[in-house]
Amino acid sequence: MSRPTQDELGFDKLNQRARWSSLSRPFQRLWTASEPYRSAVRPFLDAIGQVLAAVTGFGWAVLALAGASWLLAVLFGWGEFALLAAVLLIGFLIACGFTLGRLNLAVKLEADPLRVTVGESSAARVSVTNLARTPVLPIRLELPVGQALGRFTLPALGAGAVHDEVVIVPTQQRGVIELGPVVTQRGDPFGLVRREITWTERLELFVHPRRVPLEPLGSGLLRDLEGHTTNDTSMSDLAFHTLREYAPGDDRRYIHWRSSAKLSGATGTGAFLVKQFLDTRRSHVAVVVDADPAGYADDAEFELAISVAASVAVRALTDEMDLTIVVGEHAAAKPHPALALDTFSRAENGPWPLAPSVGRLAHLAPDASVAILISGSQAGFGSFARARAHLAPEVHTFAITAERGGAMALRQASGMTVLSIGRLEDLPRVLLGVSVQ
Repeated sequence: MSRPTQDELGFDKLNQRARWSSLSRPFQRLWTASEPYRSAVRPFLDAIGQVLAAVTGFGWAVLALAGASWLLAVLFGWGEFALLAAVLLIGFLIACGFTLGRLNLAVKLEADPLRVTVGESSAARVSVTNLARTPVLPIRLELPVGQALGRFTLPALGAGAVHDEVVIVPTQQRGVIELGPVVTQRGDPFGLVRREITWTERLELFVHPRRVPLEPLGSGLLRDLEGHTTNDTSMSDLAFHTLREYAPGDDRRYIHWRSSAKLSGATGTGAFLVKQFLDTRRSHVAVVVDADPAGYADDAEFELAISVAASVAVRALTDEMDLTIVVGEHAAAKPHPALALDTFSRAENGPWPLAPSVGRLAHLAPDASVAILISGSQAGFGSFARARAHLAPEVHTFAITAERGGAMALRQASGMTVLSIGRLEDLPRVLLGVSVQ
């Protein structure tokens, strides 16, 4: 028996498709013809869907009890169960009436300020405006604040009426507090149905770490606020180096006319001399915080390290230096002050030791001129040494150990300046010690 050819197989598939098409064509016509009817009942079906979605667990239990009572009444002729089923169903229908209708509201969620320092307070304000022409009955409102949940009952609002609710948000810990979204709840007094509507997006309230004011870094860690010169020559910079003969392609703005005239007079030629400069580089400070919990004695020590890093970062930005931050999974390159502090607010402990973080820094900021590595009392000098190996030899490296209650210390080791502090208030003094070395 011969096997079917490819053409025969393809012909069979076409026949099958044709048969299926002929069988389904009546159903397609019926579906198309029913479009006007489906459009007419769609609002009713949508309303039923909204009601069913609003039924609570207690509401479904009541419906199940009503069904069981009706079944017992039918099977055994018990009128009491029939009456119970009728009462439960009527009560459920009345409860559903509390969720019908649409709310025409304008809800705004604001926080002032959106950025605070640990210990300060912020105020979250929810403003509700009734845009409808008819009054709105009292409704429940929920506002999540971090892990907490604020519940309010809005009063009846007339047409165009506005109601504000204000929540004071305490900030005892550094971090990011999520506010919202604002949700309204409509339902019956017995909790059979509950309809929730989300009105706003989430807001992030940034709680920045504590900081201490520092002297300009140029008087301590750095001495090149206006940039330090290198051995790389350039045709346009600030540090004048020498004169050389003009070459095709040189910018004529840098021709030194007086020297060119003297050279022409002495040699009798029309040679020109142009200025040549040495490149200057702007200081680029990199701040890296060890996020590995193994490097710290406790969470308070990690918070001390974050505060030290934030203080140095803010001072570097104030001195108009380039800045790169790496702390755990978060990093920021050349950020503005608010973004830099937001990065420290998001920082968390995790599997990000110091050495890999510095390796990440080498990719983010290969032109960094100063690296400040910060860890806790459990890290040890070896951790700093392994991290230092990821940096170029010319990068000035400072290692800061944050040890709560420890003594201030300053020493030089393996090409690094190693500092130790026990309190945040020790940081300005220990940096002053660096400047007098």
